[in-house]
Amino acid sequence: MQEKETTNPPDFLDVFRVPSSGRLVALDPGTKRIGVAVSDELQITTRPVKTIERIGWKKLLLQIKEILEQFDAVGLIIGLPYNFDGTESEMSQEARRLARNFALSLDIPVLLQDERVTTYEAKGRLWKEGVSDKEFRARVDSEAAAIILSDFIARRNEMSVPPA
Repeated sequence: MQEKETTNPPDFLDVFRVPSSGRLVALDPGTKRIGVAVSDELQITTRPVKTIERIGWKKLLLQIKEILEQFDAVGLIIGLPYNFDGTESEMSQEARRLARNFALSLDIPVLLQDERVTTYEAKGRLWKEGVSDKEFRARVDSEAAAIILSDFIARRNEMSVPPA
């Protein structure tokens, strides 16, 4: 058992575990592909970075570590896919498993962000841009990751504002 594993696992929804400045990286995990996005250092804007093929845990971990180092990221946000009614799906459990594994393997905070309808929103954005079918498939997952990251930043900003 790794020393980092404790009886009190990290709260993957506590937005204040992530520093408020520095780049954040987000993942939109799927069964075959994972979309990747990054924020700017002030955590105001987000942009899609790339989509990586999902082959195995070790290769995925190495690819994500490389991306985190490339952007000098201070936090990793993973999309948590709920069903439309708010219940968890099989993919929700997979996202939680990924978050636990990354939390044990990385030295930065790992959090989960509700990603309901982000893929639909990403598809809408790309259709509006007139993206070709080939390019569409290559970009939809990373576009969804950018939306997940924007939603995370907005949620944290809303929670930071004291009530009037």
